[in-house]
Parts: sequence; structure tokens; C-alpha cells
Amino acid sequence: MAGTPATFAAVDLGASSGRVLVGRVEDGRLTTSEVARFANEPVEVGVGTSDAARPVLHWDVLALWSGIRAGLRTAAREHGPLTSVGIDTWAVDHGLLDADGALVGNPVHYRDGRTAGAPERFFARMPAAELYARTGLQLQPFNTVFQLVAAAGTRALACAEGLLLVPDLLGYWLTGRRVTEVTNASTTNLLDPTTRTWSPEVLAAAADVAGVDVSRLLAPLVEPGTVVGPVLPGLADALGLTGTRLVAVGSHDTASAVAAVPMPARGAAYISSGTWSLVGLELDAPVLTEASRAANFTNELGVDGTVRYLKNVSGLWLLQESLRTWREAGRPEDLVALLAAAEAVPALRTVVDVDDPALAAPGDMPARLAAAAARTGQPVPSSPAEVTRCILDSLALAYRRAVREAAALAGRTVEVVHLVGGGARNTLLCRLTADATGLPVVAGPAEGTAIGNLLVQAQAAGVVPHGLAALRSVVAASSTTVRHGPGGDPALWDAAERRLHG
Repeated sequence: MAGTPATFAAVDLGASSGRVLVGRVEDGRLTTSEVARFANEPVEVGVGTSDAARPVLHWDVLALWSGIRAGLRTAAREHGPLTSVGIDTWAVDHGLLDADGALVGNPVHYRDGRTAGAPERFFARMPAAELYARTGLQLQPFNTVFQLVAAAGTRALACAEGLLLVPDLLGYWLTGRRVTEVTNASTTNLLDPTTRTWSPEVLAAAADVAGVDVSRLLAPLVEPGTVVGPVLPGLADALGLTGTRLVAVGSHDTASAVAAVPMPARGAAYISSGTWSLVGLELDAPVLTEASRAANFTNELGVDGTVRYLKNVSGLWLLQESLRTWREAGRPEDLVALLAAAEAVPALRTVVDVDDPALAAPGDMPARLAAAAARTGQPVPSSPAEVTRCILDSLALAYRRAVREAAALAGRTVEVVHLVGGGARNTLLCRLTADATGLPVVAGPAEGTAIGNLLVQAQAAGVVPHGLAALRSVVAASSTTVRHGPGGDPALWDAAERRLHG
């Protein structure tokens, strides 16, 4: 219909669920509507027949693809025609393709234990300091390069003719075109953040250790805002997507989330708080110093030529796992009531290192938190309220440490913290973060990832002017944020920090 504003669809996949949303920009404001939501349930599959065979944790990517197809069909039927689609997901994980372009097995989940020892094998070929100097990436055992090392000698890797990160794999199924979007590529440990291109030196080292020519597997790099191509004709007919294009957005969900933070160009730190917490600064160039490596900060690429200088901190995963544990034990907790009860628990009674490897895998999180408290001689949280307060206090303490380290390492002054994502809805966490950092915390938008996804598409269509400033002005006009001022006694936070880290 003439005069109808362009409509964009965002496919936003998180660690536990996926969504399809639609958005339109009118009069400088973005309106959104969620049209579909579906579960993302990893599947553990045994490998081999011996008693020693270890189950491997996979993403059920075909179930995700089914949910995406159904969601896009609904979006087109209820809100179409769709101008474009953008896809964002988590980082590092990938699918291998054979010579026919078919998927070689479901992608392995980053929380699977197969990469144990893989970083050390890689460092025997390229030392950790050199890898950081070339890629600027935080050491995480599940980074893509270490996943390739862990797959060395497997038939799947030996027969592979292509490798696509999860959002690009889904985009390939949508359009038939293979590309790798740079924000997610920057999480692989294979990309040079200074040139925004693959690192030949790291690719050569990866080939030596993994036993395959890694460079031959990789697709061409594209920047956010690139029009990848139209939806395949048969699929377009089936889903009602005739004339719809795929646009490469910030396909790493954090890149899209940070793009949608309504923050000033300087003087702000951001926290993308969800299953994981990403805490950092937006810079023009990477920080590749040895001090930065020692602090385990990462340089991931962002929208509009930026660098997301940040640290991965554990997130609300700890609370999600606790809720799951209580639910499976027949003692489900209402989150709203639980947070109200947690607020009444004495502040900083018990704090733990949220990045303790013992807390990284799925399992009985309350028991693990209790064990961590006992090891450090602190009161053991026993009730759900005490466990929840321990988690939130500990997250706020980790946020404080990461914000201060980022500012010192990058030579920046931080005057305000912007907290986006699901954590923005957690008022207690936001207030504790303000108290811990001693800085005002601006909470919102909670749907930052989907907003960033949609607005990059709008820029590609010419509906919003190019540049982050223009994008963020739409975010500011479209969102409600809440400002939390710091309070409490800073000395209590200093004491809690010493309790954990001396």
C-alpha cells in the first residue's frame, strides 16, 4: 500500500529462547511487536558406544530454523510485506558444511567440555601473548579457534568445506549466500580487530594445530548494514517473503545491544546484562596491551566501525540455573516475590567470584554457591532469597571491578553506566550496580538487541540516517529509561572486594 512505512523483522536468538519481532520507524520513533517466541533447548547426545563415551552438548539448530520459519511466516502474514530480515545470536559457535553445502552435524554448544586443554595445545604453536596482540580477544576456552583445535582429527572437520557462525548459517539457509558478519567474526580469535579482516598469522597457526586449512573454510567478511541478498525464491513463496532481503546486522547479539544503548560517544560505560554480562566501553581502536591481556579484556568489533572493549562476566545465568534447580526439585519460585525477599537480606552478606569455573556448567547452582561461600569462610546462603541476594551482590561487585579496569586500561573517564538487556528490568540489580560503582546507572532499553537489529536494517533501507548517533537518537526517542543514583556505603563494597580478591 502506498505510504505504508517499511517493516523490518528481527530474528533474535538467545541461549534459552528465540524470538521474531517486527519494527517500523515513523516520525523518528521505532515501534516493535513480538510475533513469535520459541524455545532454544540444547540437546546432549552420546558419541560412540563404549562406557567411556562422553555425551556432547549440541544446539538444536534445526528446531531453531523451524521456529524462525514459522515466526517469519507469521510476521509476513500479520505485518507484511517485510522489507528485510536481520539475524543475531550468541557468539563463537558454528556449523560445518560439506562439499554440497549441507550441514555436518548440529553445532556444538560452547558450554560443552570438549575444549578442555585446547587453548594450551594452540599456545604451543602461538603463545597466548602473541595471539592477544593479533586478535585482542579475551581468553575463553570456547572461542572458535579452540573449538577447531578440539575438533582436530574428527571426520566432521576433515570433510568440511565451509564454516559459518550460527547467524550466518541461518542466513545461508535463508538466502543461499555465504558471508561472515564481522561483529561475530571478531569473537572467533581468528580476526584482526585493527584491520577488521581475518588474521593470516592466526589462520596459519590454527591450520597447523587443527590439521585443516582453516582459511579455506571461511566465508567473506561483511560489515553490519550490508545487504546480503534476497530470500530464496521457493522459501520466499512458502513464507510470504517475496521481495524481502537479508541484511547483515550486528549479528553478535551484544553488538546489536550496544548499538542500541542511548549513551554519549564518550564518558559512558555499558553493561549488557542477560544470561551473560558484557561490561565495557565503546572505542575507536582496540587496546592490545599486555596489561589488557593480563586483565582478560576483549576487543570485539561493533557497528559503524567501533570496537567494543569489554569483559565477559557471568550473568543472570546464575539466577536462571538456581530457578531451574528449585523448579525441578518441586519448589518453584516466583521471581517477583523472590527479588522482593532478596532485597530484605543484609547487603553483601555473602559474595562469590561469579566467574569461578565451578559455576560455569549447568547444575545445582544453589549448592555450588553454598560451597563457594564455605570455601571463603562466609555465611552460607540457604534460603532462595539469600541465594538470590548473593548472586546479585556478586554480579554488582563484578560489574564495579570490570568498569574500573576498563576505564584504567583504555585511559577513559567514566561518568555514567548504561545497563541494557534483561537485567535492566531487575531494579535491585540496577540499584546495587549504582551503589557498587558509585556512578549513576541508566537502565534500559531492556530489548536493546532487537532494537539494534531493527535499526541497522532501517539504516540499510535509508529510513534512518547512517551512523550510531542517528541510530541512538531514534532509540532515545523510542525508549523509556530509569536512572538509579548511587547510594549506600562505598566502604562496604571495598571490604567485599578485599574479601574476594585481597
